[in-house]
Amino acid sequence: MNARGLGFGVLATAVLVAMFVASVWAQNQAAPATPLTWAYALNTPMPPGAQAPAEDPGPKHVPNSSASFLLKETRDLFSPPDWHPDTHPQMPDVVAHGRKPDVRACGYCHLPNGQGRPENAPLAGLPAGYIIQQMADYKNGLRKSSEPKMGPPANMLGIGKSANDEEVKAAAQYFASITFKPWIRVVETSTVPKTKVAGWMFVALEPAGKEPIGQRIIEMPEDLERTELRDSSSTFIAYVPTGSIKKGEALVTTGGGGKTIRCSICHGTDLKGLGNVPPLAGRSPSYVARQLYDIQSGNRNGPWTQLMKEAVAKLTPDDMLAIAAYTSSRNP
Repeated sequence: MNARGLGFGVLATAVLVAMFVASVWAQNQAAPATPLTWAYALNTPMPPGAQAPAEDPGPKHVPNSSASFLLKETRDLFSPPDWHPDTHPQMPDVVAHGRKPDVRACGYCHLPNGQGRPENAPLAGLPAGYIIQQMADYKNGLRKSSEPKMGPPANMLGIGKSANDEEVKAAAQYFASITFKPWIRVVETSTVPKTKVAGWMFVALEPAGKEPIGQRIIEMPEDLERTELRDSSSTFIAYVPTGSIKKGEALVTTGGGGKTIRCSICHGTDLKGLGNVPPLAGRSPSYVARQLYDIQSGNRNGPWTQLMKEAVAKLTPDDMLAIAAYTSSRNP
């Protein structure tokens, strides 16, 4: 082959390699979105050139608490604010402080009383054995989110791999000892406030406006300022489509004519759990919907998850929405 032919061959090879690399990159960037985008809330990007508002440097306060914290203290991943220390047992070190650099304080995301937020799991009142098994599933690579761009589940995957057995046991026993309290007000509606996603959850836009709910659940803080300060007594509201609770009740209590299995068989007649099977009543509908889809899509596995495979196999996204709406409307 002459020099010209050799040069052409090298160029052609380089072009093919570049096309292959570009194709792989495009596939990775265009991962299919989940059909439950409302459940996997992704933060709204800040517009180009926009700047975050200046922060108030003064001490912060919340109702029914004598404590005060600076804003930066409320964002400490390894020493979260405990506004109401008299409402829960003494926190073990892993819940109160975690272990730097990889194990965040459990109380930061899940709150000191374990009530949780829409972007994570409510841990209060879960069986200790269940919590321990889920942490083992994270550690063993058996559990991940169907939306890898959602920060909190990705963070939990890293914590699960880093936490040791003693830390997991201490946290599990602590949260299992706390009674989960009513936390989410469920409202059926055809319209909802216009929202954006901030802190991995829906918050109302300013100025306020309304839009159709469609086939979504919009779970958001009742008091955004208190929620942003991580006030463990500040509750949430979940707007659900009109008629979804009744549809969910049929699926949960009867199996929906063979579409699924009655939830009460494993989760108890009142959906408050049975043995090491977790309770569903009154829990975050966003979280419940994510878990149903994660199991169906094969992203959540583990020995106990196999029991759910048949139950979720035939469910549509609208079925999952309805089940989440109904279970969250029940008294915990």
